[in-house]
Amino acid sequence: MKVRPITRDDAGAVAALAAADEEALHGRPSRLQANDVLAWWVRTDLEHESWLHEDAGGPLAAGWFGLEGDIGVFLGIVAQRAKGRGLGSALVDRGEDCARTRGAARIHGVAFAEDAPAADLFSRRGYREVRRFYEMAIELVAPPAVPALADGLLLDVFSEEDAPAFHHALHDAFQDHWEWHGLPFEDWWALRSGQQSDAEGPLWFLVRHGDEIAAVARNEANRNGGGYVAALGVRRPWRGRGLGKVLLYRTFAEFWGRGVTRVTLGVDAESPTGATKLYESVGMEVESAVVVFEKSLA
Repeated sequence: MKVRPITRDDAGAVAALAAADEEALHGRPSRLQANDVLAWWVRTDLEHESWLHEDAGGPLAAGWFGLEGDIGVFLGIVAQRAKGRGLGSALVDRGEDCARTRGAARIHGVAFAEDAPAADLFSRRGYREVRRFYEMAIELVAPPAVPALADGLLLDVFSEEDAPAFHHALHDAFQDHWEWHGLPFEDWWALRSGQQSDAEGPLWFLVRHGDEIAAVARNEANRNGGGYVAALGVRRPWRGRGLGKVLLYRTFAEFWGRGVTRVTLGVDAESPTGATKLYESVGMEVESAVVVFEKSLA
């Protein structure tokens, strides 16, 4: 067995590892693809903070680390054929080493809710469960009808000159989100520029109120086997007016027009803004849950 850094070319192999793990835990085929894994790595220095364990038969385990504020976050996957060989513990060791090197005060690890061995490993290593997140999905069966907005509010498509205001609105809307660590505009735009539309049309939408942006939706066309709502936010002064629902239906309509009927998103199970109830109200259902485990490094 050898260990080396992950490269972006390994995304397909890592996706296969993760998909096999998901299928074993959930008893249904996974829709995970290489582009989903690439999205996981946006804050990871793959050359220095990732690890791929492999032998002649291929990958045995993969792990990577990223720093968000004062929190180190690491994820690890062990191949089905390599379970019980201590590779999970090795990935935790590497993640904690990175966190201490980077000066993180706390570290987070993530596992599917059904993964009892992972929960046991984290517990033995001094972690505790601190949060759960749901993966929710809808299979559209009819053309979505976008609700009308109240007078003074305008549903619009993102344009490049909106970028700073869109970023500000997103950051402002997510200030209530658990452990939110937004990027400065320059870093955010360097990461997201070019994703606002594709050859088939727009992917980002917003609600204007005069010169201000009240709510935003940032979507991706090909993730988790369909359309993906990557971020949906309504700023505090405009909450309770149905703006989130309007943006969701506009998103659904866009994907329906492309022939995409499956739409997914991730949500904090304890969202203080009631996001889970909003998504349920438009027909979305929980498909899976992941658990966040935390350990203090102070």
